[in-house]
Amino acid sequence: MKIDLTNIECENLCNYEDKAMKAFDSLIKKNGSGNDFLGWIDRPVDYDKEEFERIKKAGEKIKASSDILVSIGIGGSYLGIKATEFALDSYFSSDRKVKLIYAGHNLSGQYLSELLEYLKDKDYSLNVISKSGTTTEPAIAFRFLKEAIEEKYGKEGAKERIFATTDRKKGALKELADAEGYETFVIPDDIGGRFSVISAVGLLPLAAAGIDIDEFMAGFKSGYDKYKENSFENDAIKYAAVRNMLYENGKDIEVLVNYEPKLQYIAEWWKQLYGESEGKDGCGIFPVSVNNTTDLHSLGQIIQDGKRNIFESVIEVKNPKKDIKVKEDKDNLDGLNYLAGKSLSFINKQAMEGTTIAHVKGEVPNIRIILDEVSAKSIGELYYFFEIAVGVSGYMLGVNPFNQPGVEEYKSQMFKLLGKAGY
Repeated sequence: MKIDLTNIECENLCNYEDKAMKAFDSLIKKNGSGNDFLGWIDRPVDYDKEEFERIKKAGEKIKASSDILVSIGIGGSYLGIKATEFALDSYFSSDRKVKLIYAGHNLSGQYLSELLEYLKDKDYSLNVISKSGTTTEPAIAFRFLKEAIEEKYGKEGAKERIFATTDRKKGALKELADAEGYETFVIPDDIGGRFSVISAVGLLPLAAAGIDIDEFMAGFKSGYDKYKENSFENDAIKYAAVRNMLYENGKDIEVLVNYEPKLQYIAEWWKQLYGESEGKDGCGIFPVSVNNTTDLHSLGQIIQDGKRNIFESVIEVKNPKKDIKVKEDKDNLDGLNYLAGKSLSFINKQAMEGTTIAHVKGEVPNIRIILDEVSAKSIGELYYFFEIAVGVSGYMLGVNPFNQPGVEEYKSQMFKLLGKAGY
């Protein structure tokens, strides 16, 4: 992958080089704020190989016994899994042995009720993912799902179908898992949730779904080789510098754009990564996303003609896996014969190029992020690119990119309203 800055006015970018390189140096040397949570940086080459093999074996065990794996988690314990799985699955049919279904990422009574009803006549397993085991949404979901799976398979049968990804030594979930005899996997102490898809958090459900986690890790390793380079030609550093340059020039909303629906949840993962990392101390670039060409018929208007505080980062996929050509029609009532012989991916590419021209003319700068294809390897590299970039960008903004103090405020208010002791 690479970035293209053709549609950015970069005359002043050199003014940000020194600040960007100092931020990168702090990140890689791990001497900046939040440095207790930088285990993800070296994870592509320094990970627990024994646990990695156990993950693959557990994935095979789930495939042998289950049609469904319910992945129970929220935030970083949900988004990276969903983003990767959705990007790599086919749109309308799947040859996967195990279907991933998600729980614990909302508080909808209807959602959980319908899920429990749906699972009654299915063979399934559970992977509950929580550092503490007390995060409200997944804890509630697991309480219901644990009861249901024990009722279906009995306590002994259920324990062979419940996998806990949690703290290595402590916490409510670890204590329960040890008492009940669940197989456990580790959420590393030095990797925050939004960076954790490279750990057992992401790898176990992805392995169970039949995704090649060796290739996924190879993508992270490719990113490690590229984006740890100490040079302003490093695309991750350059992306961070461009974002900060635009931000200082009044562009405080970044729109991540895709023209391939498979990337919809990559954008959801990206929004958490950038929103939680940068949005603090009264500053930060607000991350939003659009799925084009669909959203050109909704949000396209405000992007083109609204307040000029927006820039876009457009993900281009050069080689889609499948394509189709427009055929000649003798009546041509729809007026589309001018497209006869052209592939839909070519038409989509021209829509992207035309939109870029229009938006740049409308004072919306465009960064282009180019992927050769959508694959387990390319997604792993893309994640690592965004992670290095957000670390650099956060330090350039002067914030700690690896905490999320604001998240705790809503919890305090919610617990107070619910009558939890101590609130």
